[in-house]
Amino acid sequence: MNVVIYARYSSHNQTEQSIEGQIAICEEYAKRNNYTIVGTYIDRALTGTNDNRPQFKQMIEDSNKKYFNGVLVYQLDRFARNRYDSATYKSRLKKNDVRVFSAKENISEDASGILMESVLEGMAEYYSAELSQKVRRGMKINAEKCQHNGGIPALGYDVDKNKKYTINKEQANTVRKIFDMYINGNTMTDIIKYLNENNIKTSYNNQFNKNSIRRILLNKKYIGTYICGEIEISNGMPQIIDNETFNKAQEIMQINKKAPARAKSKAEYLLTTKLFCGHCKEMMVGVSGTSKTGKKHNYYSCNGTRKKVCDKKNISKDYIEDFVVNKTKEILTDDNINQIASSIVKVAEKEKSNDNIKRLQKELKDNEKQKENLFVSLKICEFDNVRKSIFEEINKMEEQRKQLEKEIAFEKLQHVNITFEEIVFFLKGIKEGNMTDIRYRKMLINTFIYKIYSYDNDIIIISTLGQKSYAKIPDIYELESSFMGNSGTPNVRH
Repeated sequence: MNVVIYARYSSHNQTEQSIEGQIAICEEYAKRNNYTIVGTYIDRALTGTNDNRPQFKQMIEDSNKKYFNGVLVYQLDRFARNRYDSATYKSRLKKNDVRVFSAKENISEDASGILMESVLEGMAEYYSAELSQKVRRGMKINAEKCQHNGGIPALGYDVDKNKKYTINKEQANTVRKIFDMYINGNTMTDIIKYLNENNIKTSYNNQFNKNSIRRILLNKKYIGTYICGEIEISNGMPQIIDNETFNKAQEIMQINKKAPARAKSKAEYLLTTKLFCGHCKEMMVGVSGTSKTGKKHNYYSCNGTRKKVCDKKNISKDYIEDFVVNKTKEILTDDNINQIASSIVKVAEKEKSNDNIKRLQKELKDNEKQKENLFVSLKICEFDNVRKSIFEEINKMEEQRKQLEKEIAFEKLQHVNITFEEIVFFLKGIKEGNMTDIRYRKMLINTFIYKIYSYDNDIIIISTLGQKSYAKIPDIYELESSFMGNSGTPNVRH
């Protein structure tokens, strides 16, 4: 597995040597677990309240490139400043199939902490989805009125104060020129060359390319059709191109269109970063293959088997995911829901008073004591130059007090304020979810499953509740070599 190291130290109580120590321990951990380190991200001399971590943000961004599958930290407090941030950033990494590992902590945190983080992550996704639905409803209302729904309008159009489309005369002439050139035998390359040589820009103020030309030629807005999502309304906006010209352009595009490449199946592997081989403990990754009949098959494959150090058989994606989802749903009894909610509330309350807050509060108390001593000295001092120095020192202490109070307030804001009732409501909503909904299945697994170990015909599921369940499962392995592609090698999706 490819991993990157993330190391951080603050200016309060750590030194450059602590970075070297963190990296050394992470490298030892990677070596023991046969991980390949492909990069290192280091944030230096950042205070506890400064979340402007450029290297951390770059690492999160780089996870989109899919060249690493894990982030290795010395311990979890190096990854994020609090539980909420940890859940948020882990969720973003998880979407790119990247897992966070701690070199110094076997489970990284206690069971209730893991559970709290999982539920927070699930709730964040739940409320985000709910917000998206509200936004879509608002957009639909606008669409029914043929109003602009945000973003940059298509080339050739402006938007008035009532959110209605109007024609931008200069840009509309560009659109007409594009259609005129295309239906009169010019290629897209010819059109692009003409536009860019004349310094004519797209609606985004960029140079034209084949994609931007193609979007214009296919855009039914230019014949007056208002489009928003699945909503289409004829004569819903001003027309720039006549129907005959538009239809002719579509005919030419169909003639010039090359045979489409076979669409690739993009199956989503819900157990990525959670499913491990019971034999060699390597992570199992999603792979796909095509049978002789042309049917696509998806399954999980052990990384150890791919390295030829394990003989674990591939396991059917659909079967194992259905099995785990059904087993996971069994966790959500009323008693367990109440137990989960109580546990999370306790952890949240406990974390409101963390070590950093205690340190800051002690510094604030020391500050007040030092100021009192300075005021006493001021009263008994008879020398003006000394009194002036004392005044300056008092002013410095006052500035320090204000800064400490800000840092304490900031720390308190970072901690989760969540009620028992909110958690119960969320969990009962999960309990009643639609088993066929991919988002529901993802939330269920991400919230309640910590690790899964798959053996030949046995499975161990470790929940975020700290519970282990053992189950015998039927023969669910796909053994036919015909499931591989023509080259005999499956397509791997890490």
